[in-house]
Parts: sequence; structure tokens; C-alpha cells
Amino acid sequence: MTNTQSAKAQKNIIFLVLVASLGYFVDIYDLLIFLIVRKESLLGIGVKPADVLSTGLSIINWQMFGLLLGGILWGVLGDKLGRIKVLFGSIALYSLANFANGLVHDPATYTVVRFIAGIGLAGELGAGITLVTETLSKEKRGYGTMIVAALGLFGAVAAAIVSKYGWRNAYFVGGGLGMILLALRIGTFESGMFKNIERTNVTKGNFFILFNNWQRFKKYLYCILIGAPLWYVVGVLISLQPEFGVALHSAEKLSAGNGILWCYVGIAIGGIGAGVISQVFKSRKLAMYIFLTLSAVSVVVYLNATGLTSKGFLWICLFMGFSVGYWTTFITIAAEQFGTNIRSTVATTVPNFVRGSLIPINLAFGALKVHYGMITSGYIMMAILTILALFSVSQLKETFGKDLDYVEVS
Repeated sequence: MTNTQSAKAQKNIIFLVLVASLGYFVDIYDLLIFLIVRKESLLGIGVKPADVLSTGLSIINWQMFGLLLGGILWGVLGDKLGRIKVLFGSIALYSLANFANGLVHDPATYTVVRFIAGIGLAGELGAGITLVTETLSKEKRGYGTMIVAALGLFGAVAAAIVSKYGWRNAYFVGGGLGMILLALRIGTFESGMFKNIERTNVTKGNFFILFNNWQRFKKYLYCILIGAPLWYVVGVLISLQPEFGVALHSAEKLSAGNGILWCYVGIAIGGIGAGVISQVFKSRKLAMYIFLTLSAVSVVVYLNATGLTSKGFLWICLFMGFSVGYWTTFITIAAEQFGTNIRSTVATTVPNFVRGSLIPINLAFGALKVHYGMITSGYIMMAILTILALFSVSQLKETFGKDLDYVEVS
């Protein structure tokens, strides 16, 4: 390869990482916008104040169900048709859904549109991470996914800021950002590893081969379980901050939008930290052990913060966010565990199954809350999820520096 070709290839890789990062930015913006505008939007379409919590949880559950279905759909298509095609299709779907969200006037329509948006949102991150891990060298791909995490997660910051100008406008902006991203995607290129198997007879995108081998299934399940504590922190402890504030006798009324904003600032910083630790110590597992332990500590701090002001809670949200900043590291681990012919399916379904795990987590938390109250239930859920996650990490093989140019035998 000549110097000119090498320089061009390097520019292409940098552009790919940048576009993947911006894609994650828009993905997070659109994924979290409902959590931020939950109260305002539901009251704005006529939901009674007493029904806001139950209606909001129902809509979140349907959005997460959409993510579950979309994770399978886009993951399989990513392995069958290519990573780039999935990026175009998923972005187009969730962008149109967000435009529609800005026009809803009743809870039923709101639920349907968020479900469709969930399906669209499921494809972005997994395809992006798959492209980055398959394109960068095995020694440097951790830095690539770290950049995706650092830049992408600031989509939550943008969502919190834009939401202050009205919840309908926030959805319109999300749709517009997606369309801009579609234009940028035109300059991206397909993964070389996928091209190598594209025209072969290797079975590609067969979701069921994850279940026909016990060792492979256990590995897949462990990948999902290591991410569950993160989404519990964001989807329950942070998004239900107003309700937790009442239980903790907060001195001031707490804002879920501000909590999510500062949580995701923390996640962005934590994403850099997790990436650096995994690269410096050449161990993804070490980074996971550190951050899972830290996240448990942060939740103990949060659930003991009786009587704090809203400013004090925001600092805790920043700390909690930092401690669960292992999101892209854990997805990288999942992508590195499996062969090229099923990698997109895994990298797309795992984060979306983790997001979808919010459904049983919400149900379990709701059942516990009836008997033990908000605070004790918060402890119980975090303890269960953290123990499962730590055990799962211990069962997975270290993947730092692993050669990914191989396929899974069905």
C-alpha cells in the first residue's frame, strides 16, 4: 500500500468513527427524549396528573419492546445484507417516527409511535460498533469505540437542552438530526470482514444459532446480563427521580430531565475512563469489574441521600452516570465474542435486549415497591443485577486484541 493509499484509508477510518459517533449522538437523543419530556408531554395531551406515572411506564415498556424486536430485525439484516444498509434503514425509520411524535394528541397514538421509534432506534448502535470493531486494528479498536461513547452520549445533553423549548419541538429536532445523519452516511463504507464472507456459502445472520449450542447461548446471555445494571440506573433510578425525591424527603422538587442530563455527562466521561482502562491494562474484563463495583457504590450513595437539595442530587447523578459509563465497552465485548457471520446480530441485539430488560426490571421493581417501598426496592434490584453482572463477566473470556476475522459454525 502506497503512502497516498494509506493516508486515504486512515481518513476513511477517521470519518467512519466520526459518523458512528454522531449516529450514537442522535440515537441517544431520540432514545431518551421521552424520559426527559415524560411529564410535560403527557400532561400536554390531557393525561391526568395521577395517571402520568403509570401511563409513562406503559409507553416506556412499549418503546423498549420495540427495541427488542428491532434489535433482532436489524441485527439479522446487518449480517445478511451488510452493516451500512442497516444504518440507513434504522435512521430513516426512527427519524420519521420522531416527526410523528411531535404531532400526537392522545396516549394511544403516543404509545404506537414510540413503539415504532423503538424499532428504528434498535439498529444504530450495534451496526456502528460492529463497523468500528471490524475496521480498526485489534490493538486500537477500543479507542474507536471509546470515541463513539464520548461523543455520542452527549446526545442526552442536547436532548435535555432542546426539551426546554417545548416537547413537540424536541421531537421535531430529533427527526431533523436523523435526516442530517442520513446524508452523512453516504460517505461511509462497508466492513472488509463482511465483504470477505458476503458472497460465500457461510450462514449469515441466523439468530437461532445463538441458541442451538449451550456454550454459545451462555456466552450470549452473559453479554446481556453485564449491561443490565446500567439500564436499571438510567431507566428507573434516574428517570423516576421525582418519585425517589419524595421518598428521600428531598428539600426541593427534583427534575428527571436535569438528572438524565447530568447522568449522561457522567456516562460520557465514564465511557472515556472505561475505554482507557481497557486499553492501558489490555483487559476489557478489568474495566467491567471496576465500573460494576463503582456503580453499586454510587447507588448506595443515591439511596442514602436523604434531604439533599436538587443541586446535590445532580452531583450524585453525575457520579452515577460516570460509574455506569461502560456501555460501549460492554457492547465491544459482545461484538468481540462472536464470529463475523453473527457479529452484527449480537452487537445489535445485546444492547437492545439490555434496554428491553427494563420491562421485567420495571415489573419487578413495581412488585417490590408494593411491599418494601421505593428505597428498599431500589437496593434489592441493584444488588440482584450487580451480582448477576459480576458473575457473567467472570464467565466470559478476555477479548482484548482478539482476531475477529472468523465465522461461527452453525
